[in-house]
Amino acid sequence: MVDYHAANQSYQYGPNSGSNGAGGGGSMGDYMAQEDDWDRDLLLDPAWEKQQRKTFTAWCNSHLRKAGTQIENIDEDFRDGLKLMLLLEVISGERLPKPERGKMRVHKINNVNKALDFIASKGVKLVSIGAEEIVDGNAKMTLGMIWTIILRFAIQDISVEETSAKEGLLLWCQRKTAPYKNVNVQNFHISWKDGLAFNALIHRHRPELIEYDKLRKDDPVTNLNNAFEVAEKYLDIPKMLDAEDIVNTARPDEKAIMTYVSSFYHAFSGAQKAETAANRICKVLAVNQENEHLMEDYERLASDLLEWIRRTIPWLEDRVPQKTIQEMQQKLEDFRDYRRVHKPPKVQEKCQLEINFNTLQTKLRLSNRPAFMPSEGKMVSDINNGWQHLEQAEKGYEEWLLNEIRRLERLDHLAEKFRQKASIHEAWTDGKEAMLKHRDYETATLSDIKALIRKHEAFESDLAAHQDRVEQIAAIAQELNELDYYDSHNVNTRCQKICDQWDALGSLTHSRREALEKTEKQLETIDQLHLEYAKRAAPFNNWMESAMEDLQDMFIVHTIEEIEGLISAHDQFKSTLPDADREREAILAIHKEAQRIAESNHIKLSGSNPYTTVTPQIINSKWEKVQQLVPKRDHALLEEQSKQQSNEHLRRQFASQANIVGPWIQTKMEEIGRISIEMNGTLEDQLSHLKQYERSIVDYKPNLDLLEQQHQLIQEALIFDNKHTNYTMEHIRVGWEQLLTTIARTINEVENQILTRDAKGISQEQMQEFRASFNHFDKDHGGALGPEEFKACLISLGYDVENDRQDPVPHPPPSQGDAEFNRIMSVVDPNHSGLVTFQAFIDFMSRETTDTDTADQVIASFKVLAGDKNFITAEELRRELPPDQAEYCIARMAPYQGPDAVPGALDYKSFSTALYGESDL
Repeated sequence: MVDYHAANQSYQYGPNSGSNGAGGGGSMGDYMAQEDDWDRDLLLDPAWEKQQRKTFTAWCNSHLRKAGTQIENIDEDFRDGLKLMLLLEVISGERLPKPERGKMRVHKINNVNKALDFIASKGVKLVSIGAEEIVDGNAKMTLGMIWTIILRFAIQDISVEETSAKEGLLLWCQRKTAPYKNVNVQNFHISWKDGLAFNALIHRHRPELIEYDKLRKDDPVTNLNNAFEVAEKYLDIPKMLDAEDIVNTARPDEKAIMTYVSSFYHAFSGAQKAETAANRICKVLAVNQENEHLMEDYERLASDLLEWIRRTIPWLEDRVPQKTIQEMQQKLEDFRDYRRVHKPPKVQEKCQLEINFNTLQTKLRLSNRPAFMPSEGKMVSDINNGWQHLEQAEKGYEEWLLNEIRRLERLDHLAEKFRQKASIHEAWTDGKEAMLKHRDYETATLSDIKALIRKHEAFESDLAAHQDRVEQIAAIAQELNELDYYDSHNVNTRCQKICDQWDALGSLTHSRREALEKTEKQLETIDQLHLEYAKRAAPFNNWMESAMEDLQDMFIVHTIEEIEGLISAHDQFKSTLPDADREREAILAIHKEAQRIAESNHIKLSGSNPYTTVTPQIINSKWEKVQQLVPKRDHALLEEQSKQQSNEHLRRQFASQANIVGPWIQTKMEEIGRISIEMNGTLEDQLSHLKQYERSIVDYKPNLDLLEQQHQLIQEALIFDNKHTNYTMEHIRVGWEQLLTTIARTINEVENQILTRDAKGISQEQMQEFRASFNHFDKDHGGALGPEEFKACLISLGYDVENDRQDPVPHPPPSQGDAEFNRIMSVVDPNHSGLVTFQAFIDFMSRETTDTDTADQVIASFKVLAGDKNFITAEELRRELPPDQAEYCIARMAPYQGPDAVPGALDYKSFSTALYGESDL
């Protein structure tokens, strides 16, 4: 508002009033140009005088009617000073000295002088206007006096953006008519001739009264009369101008136009206040609506992520084993797809959700809104707990898959070994029961009986040699049962059959021996050579069978050391072959010696050794088989050695990459920690630096992809350990996810600091000072201050911790200072963790030093829209606010319950306090 009393200047009216000025703080003469002042020696333009007479008369009557009177002739009706004094009392609201009621000229002059003295007391200096001229009916001086009154009481207080009254009124007209076509208000004379400006002013504030689009610029008389009639009928603004006079005058009188337009300003000034109030409310509601959208987005994203975790955990906790390695390998491949394809987007969603939550809380703090509390079960901590459960289930599932594959591999090996040994044993026992049950000794000769006895002894030796095989078969079956082999039933059935048969053979062997021993005394002749052959051939034959079995035995190894151990054992076996060959030659020599003796003594042999079924042909055949199996075993062991060497290469290749990537991730984590503490330069520089740093981290992702590929090759090769590195793929993945999350959170922290700085008006220098002080007292670089460190930090910034005042009271009582610091700690550390983060520190400093919208301000704005009522109606909200924000308020405002309530009244006070989280005003 312009100070019209500045520099001890008073308002002047007359030829010596000074030059025209546009700025505030000038004299009343500054409102008008030099040439517009009245000069007692000059005559008014007749057209202007006519317009002024009509306008000023109507203006005076608009006030005099409040006192129950009016004037007809402006230069005659003010001559006695009575109505002039009455007019001043009405428009000022003050009492003037009691008028003199006499009819003499002196009485009239005294009354006019009282009026002129009152005008002068309001800071207006009247030049060249005397009481005698008004009493004499001087039209020019009378009009000049009335214009002075209009300027002082109707126009002086109009000021827009620190302009003078005239310019303020002109600027107000320009702003209100700017949206209307064919209207260009540049002055208070010819800009109003076509009448469109008057109609635009009315339509802008009361659109229902004017059909503006139907007006024509080439019909000014109709336009002017339409505006004048509507203003008089609906706005209580008397008709102060004639349309024909304005149209037919080259340049309408500026004072007349200003007087009439000022009536529109005063009529619509209430709407201006309502518009300001509406703008404030719209701003507050827009913030609230945006925050609610962010809350809804958080709730939706949190629900989706929690639902995905809820669906995924049961799948990871499913521990139902499969029957074959192929089925378990498929489960492992599905798990790899989950790791590569399904989980990474969810990691990003979780990180983004935390960032959105922090940004929302920052916006709520900056707008003085209560903190956002997600729905039950959807807190960030709930999501972190669910995520932790997911990762625990994930780790357990992978370990279970690998252990299960190892178990199935072991089972397949044992099952094959069981079948091989069982088949060999069953082939050996074939026909043995029938042989033991044969009663051939009843008709045999003595020599035959002795032969049968020796044969039976050889069989018992062979039977004892097979005892280990049976025990091995039973042990393998037991191990298959313990490892929960899926076909354990058939294995047990077969094993039980073998054991039962073995028991039966033992029983039959014992029975047959007893029968043979009953006739042993009658057996004298025995072919010792055949017996010796049988005794030596049977173990040798069993050795060859065991050797063939070992040479064909499957083997499973996981390290190069294991395969080298097998190769060493095989080499030791081959070193025994010369001794075995000599034993074979010795056994065959015994057989040849028996034949030689029989031939030399003309003994007729039956053609076969009665003590054994192991013929030289069988021995030679099996020995040849052993000779053939040895190089095959050599080849198989060399192939496995090559495979283990390849596996060792994969281990070293993975370890080489992992030993680079792992320390790199750890180094980056430490660097981010240092960056988040040091933070040099402006916040924008820090943000740019962090984003460049983030891009360098993202650019490193191909190294992890390469490591994943190498890890997949290791898993496909069924390699389960790696002594060349302490880093597992799981460690690398977790470290990478933590690295991405940490840099994203650090960037978000700087972005929130920028939001805080911009919203609270904190300068870059202040922000740097806050950061430097915080880092100085953060001795352990942990990113948070303890209570004493925080207190010292505040003191270093000149903050009065004792009383929180800029003008501290000397020597406050200790208890008072402690209470104040406890209050501050409750603000910056609401959870009582004993630590103050940098974000909480910045929020506190900005909140304590800046102004923000409050519930009181919003209530005051609603009260303006409600016309000073304690409630507001839906109709008023829809008229004053944009549609979406009006409906937003209507939907959330409770009915007003006060004693002055009317139907449909809404309680704007409780609504405003609720916006700021307050229980009551």
